[in-house]
Amino acid sequence: MASSITSSFQTSNLRSVFLGERNGFCISNVPVTRGGSLRKTIECKESRIGKQPIEVPSNVTLTLEGQDLKVKGPLGELSIIYPREVEVVREESGLLRVKKAVETRRANQMHGLFRTLTDNMVVGVSKGFEKKLQMVGVGYRAVLEGRDLVLSLGFSHPVRMTIPNGLKVKVEENTRITVSGYDKSAIGQFAASIRKWRPPEPYKGKGVKYADEVIRRKEGKAGKKK
Repeated sequence: MASSITSSFQTSNLRSVFLGERNGFCISNVPVTRGGSLRKTIECKESRIGKQPIEVPSNVTLTLEGQDLKVKGPLGELSIIYPREVEVVREESGLLRVKKAVETRRANQMHGLFRTLTDNMVVGVSKGFEKKLQMVGVGYRAVLEGRDLVLSLGFSHPVRMTIPNGLKVKVEENTRITVSGYDKSAIGQFAASIRKWRPPEPYKGKGVKYADEVIRRKEGKAGKKK
């Protein structure tokens, strides 16, 4: 008798977990008697990031057509296509809100993500973003040649990288690189591609690192004591 009750509880719990993942609700079983349980349905909380409104500056123009949003500002133009789980609403006050269209687990995941992507677009076309890198090492230097960034990183040949359209690169003191533009994802991708040629090593800190990056240093091998 006890084994049958235990197996029924386990089957009920597994079914509840499956239904919760499928429908976007947290379903828990509250035991009432020895032979049964009471189902309690709790709606999942809304994303704290996703429910924040987005302020649109006066110099930014928005064009919303269904699930397609285009943002145009003084620095450039960006567009994004939203999935069916979320929707964009322009309020009378001028604020932009990203809301969930359905109550599912995927909608909870997409809510905060696409709110952040939308905010990055608005800020990018109005103010812009930048990413700074620092080159550490003897002989390491960077030079701009037209639309190419040429890096000397201790290889037998210089590394030549073409700067993507929409991005600007500035080199200061031959060792400090600043990547700027209106597309935050493109800036981060190009900065990461520069860094991957010579990632900073943990012993002497030599390599290409982000300006605000902290390198966890390791102690080198100590010499043999006499």
